Amino acid sequence: MKLSITSDLTAIEEEWRCFEQRAECTPFQTFEWLSAWQRCIGGPAGVKPAIVTGRQGNGELLFLLPLAVERTRFSRRCVFLGHALCDYNAPLLAPEFACAVAPAEFAEWWRAVEGFIRNTPGYDYDLVAFDKMPERVGRQPNPLLALATTVNPSTAYRARLGKDWPSYYAEKRSSATRQRDRSKRRKLAQGGEVRLRAASDPDERQAALRILFHQKGRVFASTGVANLFTRPGHSDFYLFVAATADSLVHVTRLDVGSTCVAANLGLRFRETYYHILTSYDDGPLKRFGPGIIHLHELMRYAIAEGFTHFDFTIGDESYKLEWADEEVALHDHVAVAGWLGLPAAALISLNPRVKRFFKENSPSLWRLAVRGKAIVGSFKSPKRARSSP
Repeated sequence: MKLSITSDLTAIEEEWRCFEQRAECTPFQTFEWLSAWQRCIGGPAGVKPAIVTGRQGNGELLFLLPLAVERTRFSRRCVFLGHALCDYNAPLLAPEFACAVAPAEFAEWWRAVEGFIRNTPGYDYDLVAFDKMPERVGRQPNPLLALATTVNPSTAYRARLGKDWPSYYAEKRSSATRQRDRSKRRKLAQGGEVRLRAASDPDERQAALRILFHQKGRVFASTGVANLFTRPGHSDFYLFVAATADSLVHVTRLDVGSTCVAANLGLRFRETYYHILTSYDDGPLKRFGPGIIHLHELMRYAIAEGFTHFDFTIGDESYKLEWADEEVALHDHVAVAGWLGLPAAALISLNPRVKRFFKENSPSLWRLAVRGKAIVGSFKSPKRARSSP
């Protein structure tokens, strides 16, 4: 196997795009997603891509490992490129990878890859921190799970879709629940026609996302969660992807009359629809469940388009349990590669364990902690006048 490494995404773009057409991967490993992240977030923050490729004797790509070296105040970390905004972090594997590298050799494979990275000038790091790794990459076992891992505090969820929406909906929801849903939809319709609108061009997609940012930001503020979209480059990343990744990104809004009451950013990748970002208006129509109606319309769309799975991705929101057939356990790996990585490794390893302990053993205390954070945040930040998007 011949290994190579590059930080130049432009140089590898053509081969990466070609490889992802046949490789086992998720949409979070596509060139469109990760190059947009590096352009809007990674590059300005000084993150250096470390794209490792492995080739067979005939020159064909066997794997592509999208890594990066990021600097913190006290250490340098080897991470997945764009890992914070990827719900699944994994390598891209050729269908024949498992034939070339048997599961019993996965640990040896990683040692060879890591040794190659560390022996290449310019890619030094003190710590390896891989997070949110699924157990399988497509139909193959994830070779990186041969490393010592811990379970991520959050789980991902997937639903196997039916052949048509009416029968699938009836199978998943009780008659009483369906009756309540119909009642809420009728009440919602009193404000105007209820319809799902798919944004068809870059300007429409970006306009819908700005509404999503506004709606989601109000929820973040009320729950004490840091606003994802105010972090440097984050809103620019989603707007850029929405404008450029036509075949991958699916942006919709649920309108009641001329008012957008819910918005969504999804990814269409192979046989699966990925539910990434969603929001709803917290105004008077909130009590009629616009978010649930929007979800129904998205699942109806996914079935009509021939998708076999609806992936809710990472997060333990209760509504996902009502639909999901499969829980996807995610795994983290932390390893010290230099003495400067010791404090960071201890902190990275501790935080998820504390979070998982409270979520599993004392959900009420977890909710209280989140609510307390919101109250503290309200005292720290001056109140701002509400504005419509």
